[in-house]
Amino acid sequence: MILFFKKRNQIGRLGESHKKRNIFLFFLTLFFLTMSLSSYGQSKKSLEQQRIKLQKEIKEINTLLFQSKKKEKNLLSDLNDLNKRIGVRKQLIETIEKETNELSKEIRENEEEVAQLQEHLIVLKADYAKMVQQSYKSKTKQSRMMFLLSSESFLQAYKRIQYINQYAAYRAKQGKDITLETVKLENLNDFLKDQKVEKELLLSENKKETDSINKEKISQEGLVKAIKKKEKKYVSLIKKKQREENEIDKKIEKLIRDAIAKSNKKLNIKGTGFILTPEAKVLEKSFIANKGKLPAPVKRGVVVRHYGKQSHPTLKGITIESNGVFYATEKGSNARVVFNGKVLAIQVLPGKKKAVLIQHGNYISVYKNLDNVTVQKGDLVKTKQEIGIIHTDKTTGKTILAFVLFKEIKRQNPEEWVYKI
Repeated sequence: MILFFKKRNQIGRLGESHKKRNIFLFFLTLFFLTMSLSSYGQSKKSLEQQRIKLQKEIKEINTLLFQSKKKEKNLLSDLNDLNKRIGVRKQLIETIEKETNELSKEIRENEEEVAQLQEHLIVLKADYAKMVQQSYKSKTKQSRMMFLLSSESFLQAYKRIQYINQYAAYRAKQGKDITLETVKLENLNDFLKDQKVEKELLLSENKKETDSINKEKISQEGLVKAIKKKEKKYVSLIKKKQREENEIDKKIEKLIRDAIAKSNKKLNIKGTGFILTPEAKVLEKSFIANKGKLPAPVKRGVVVRHYGKQSHPTLKGITIESNGVFYATEKGSNARVVFNGKVLAIQVLPGKKKAVLIQHGNYISVYKNLDNVTVQKGDLVKTKQEIGIIHTDKTTGKTILAFVLFKEIKRQNPEEWVYKI
């Protein structure tokens, strides 16, 4: 009977060993699965947000650039619009491909995880089957009673009762582990099915965008050929337009310089910037603190020209100097102030269009190409306040706002200050 007891103890120790190993494997598997899903979720979310943003931008381009009513055909303008859409569509295709590749990688990893879980489940079930078989051989009341009665002392009998209870509890725990593993495996399989459906949708979206861009490139080639025939004419027009813009910007710079000089003359102080009141200093500090978070000067729009020197998107050898950011928006749209400030000046531009200058301490935001202005010099304005209707070109049918930013008379890159729409 002592030998029987020893055998029972060996079985108990073996059971404890299996228990610890299986619990360790369970939590280790759960840890890596959680980490994998967390990493996947973050990467997927970032790519998904980028894809949605680009899809929205293409929709805006189609609405704001391709649905505007044009008085006459403008090949250069049409090509610029098409180039813009092709560029964004390329970014969208690249994003979808990255998202698809990331998804494929995660599907492979999850398939490997499923295989490991299946193997682990087989081991758990095999261990449980052995325990059930072993337990069945000695489960009768008579054998349990004999096991207890054969005890040499009360303490030994008590320990044997504990063993019997622990063994039964461990069996129940093994059963629960199998149930948990089965549920986890089923959930992961369901997740895999959803991933594969999502991948198919992305592949379909990618094909749709690729077909669209191929058609657009054919149109692009046709426009380029037509423009090449009149290249000298278009180069001349671009240079003329550039000179006009530079003249306007020089006048705006002089206007700011004169305003600074006039302000400082009253105080008999010389300087490159405005002498600010305590309130104006607080306003400027707040303006600087919001760098990168300022609202766009249009409620809805597409950036059609960025800040700084850049090669012309169509004509080789032509460089454009852009002193601000140009937004295409809807006809009848208003320009809106990017931050609290004071109307420094209103300047009349060629064609009776206007520019409004808003002072934010020593920073000045400029809104060019307005028809009807609803503010006056000296007015205090609030963030997002509408200040005038943006001019719509009768020839191209486009409504474009030029937004420029200065610190004193030094130009700033507005894209570093304004939150991207």
